[in-house]
Amino acid sequence: MNIFTQCLKQYYLAASLLFIAVISCSTQAAGLLTPAQNGSQPLSIRQHHVNVVIEDGYAITRVEQVFYNPYAQDLEANYSFPIPEQAAVAEFTVWIDGQPVAGEVLERQEARRVYEEEKQAGREAGLTEKNSYKTFEIFVTPVRAQQETKIKLVYIQPAQVDTGIGRFVYPLEEGGTDEAKQNFWANNAQVEDVFSFKLVVKSTYPIQAVRVPNQSLAQVSQNQQGGWLVTLAAQNGVIVNEENAAGNSANQTARTTPAFKLDKDIVVYWKHAEGLPGSVDLTAYKPQADGRGTFMLTLTPGDDLALIQEGSDWIFVLDISGSIRGKYASLAEGVQRALKKMRVNDRFRIVTFNDTARELTNGYVYATQENVDRYANAVAAVSPDKGTNLYAGLKIGIDSIEAERTTGIILVTDGVANVGESHERRFLELIKQKDIRLFTFIMGNSANRPLLEMLAKASGGFALNVSNSDDIVGQILLASGKLTHAAMHDVKLNITGVKTSDLSPRNIGSLYRGQQLVVFGHYWGEGLAEVTLETRISGSPKTYQTQFAFSALAVENPELERLWAFAMVNDIQQEMSDFGEKADLKQAAADIAKQYGLVTDYTSMVVMREDVFAQRNIARANQQRVQAEHTAQTQRAQRPATERRADTRQPMFSGSRASTGGGGAMNLWALLPLLVMVLVRRKLTT
Repeated sequence: MNIFTQCLKQYYLAASLLFIAVISCSTQAAGLLTPAQNGSQPLSIRQHHVNVVIEDGYAITRVEQVFYNPYAQDLEANYSFPIPEQAAVAEFTVWIDGQPVAGEVLERQEARRVYEEEKQAGREAGLTEKNSYKTFEIFVTPVRAQQETKIKLVYIQPAQVDTGIGRFVYPLEEGGTDEAKQNFWANNAQVEDVFSFKLVVKSTYPIQAVRVPNQSLAQVSQNQQGGWLVTLAAQNGVIVNEENAAGNSANQTARTTPAFKLDKDIVVYWKHAEGLPGSVDLTAYKPQADGRGTFMLTLTPGDDLALIQEGSDWIFVLDISGSIRGKYASLAEGVQRALKKMRVNDRFRIVTFNDTARELTNGYVYATQENVDRYANAVAAVSPDKGTNLYAGLKIGIDSIEAERTTGIILVTDGVANVGESHERRFLELIKQKDIRLFTFIMGNSANRPLLEMLAKASGGFALNVSNSDDIVGQILLASGKLTHAAMHDVKLNITGVKTSDLSPRNIGSLYRGQQLVVFGHYWGEGLAEVTLETRISGSPKTYQTQFAFSALAVENPELERLWAFAMVNDIQQEMSDFGEKADLKQAAADIAKQYGLVTDYTSMVVMREDVFAQRNIARANQQRVQAEHTAQTQRAQRPATERRADTRQPMFSGSRASTGGGGAMNLWALLPLLVMVLVRRKLTT
């Protein structure tokens, strides 16, 4: 069998494994402003406007909503919003007496106390809290009787680019897991009057195309500055051009619905041109020449990662808890198709788990036609119910791995461990028992993303978040390159010549084909820096080097300070997950979040009247930061994308960056859907 045929079979197998996803997924809508009084009906969502700008390596998302209270009494309202991946809340604003008032960050308990005191006093107030890894919870009081209330939420996050494909997700779907929040009143997921979504992506690297899957009426165009523009708008339930959403219905399409529903994620892809070089990009913020600066380095390696030619065993670990019930028929069909794509000399095992875990196959079996039919029928006969003992399922799968065989473990779950072991440290100990790589597709806005991402990183693997609205074909294509190619392991970055500190991530781990490395840090002074990347590829050491200058003054990107702070808080949380919680670490995370105006597990953002801020001696530090960011954003909007590549004189990488290419393999799997896959593979570097 030649190399091409072998790799193609492995690709087909990986794609078939991804079919374990479901065609139809029950979801709950996010974006809900609900009266806190039990039994009250939802408030009306009059307007919902989303404005996204992606440039300089990060995305800024501004969400403005207008709500209406149709009742005769004032109400307190609660608004839930799924937490986007790696998103840091930078602004929470409530309009009071017609004027926007930005919030300030306090420690979580203090912010809640202040909000409750203002509510009891009958004064306008708002509160944004983080609800674990699931949602931002926003409280507004009072929503005046038969009046409108306007709020704004702004968050920032690094821009995701993988194998030349950028991806942005505006999350709106909630849950569907065993722990999905239940309401005692009706949810309102409809925008009654005006909805608009506008996204601008600006890049000095040529963008070949922009795609918005599962939103057939979204409009894509290029603006005069060379950026790409995506718009989607609806007025009174009718899809219209975004610029006409304020009342002109001349360009309305034929499709009309009762209202625009906030029940499906909006996903936007942008594709860079083929053949772009590997590169190092630098964005910096240093408002004073003699002060401290903040930087973001984005390393996009050249593609010198070889194909993997070894065979493998496969272990299926299948969630059969109650939350899977409506999806299980498609899951079982996906297992059957995956088994049929295996070679006869490959082996497989099947493990199922709900409250407990058991093995259907009683050890490895070869993928003969008889075994495939037998165990595909056994999977189909299962009736899902009960809870999710994720630990037990993973343990059975990992315990039986044989040292001399390359093994893939496919875990299908919503990622919420609510039965049995749930402590992160115990999951880490389990993963570290064997030499494995954990690759995770995380489906759904309520899945336990931090746990799955932590396990993937600890094993030297990676995690990808997948939405029901994603272009599944593209996700399969991106995943296949990581399964079939070698990776960079034990990656280390070193910067000399310019004083730097506080780098994040502290431990980089591995980089897979097409992945970027994004590093935040502080620097002092200016001048030429020597940047070295050390790694191992297929067991052999490899070093990449370049030189470029750090500027003494850089004022265009003040948001970098929040992004750095958010990365540092995440590092502290990771340290506590690995070694246990410590009071000094929790306080350090809270102090960083307060200084840089971030909503975290330890801090919340509170809004009240301006005079009350003064009465309570609460400094308006975040308000000043917001104003500086607004000024910079207005200035950047007037110019084309800024050149960020720093290594033009001495390129760090000699080859071109990885890309999806123009081959036809993608079309073979155009109908494959995806729920979630965790793929564990050993000995990728041997």
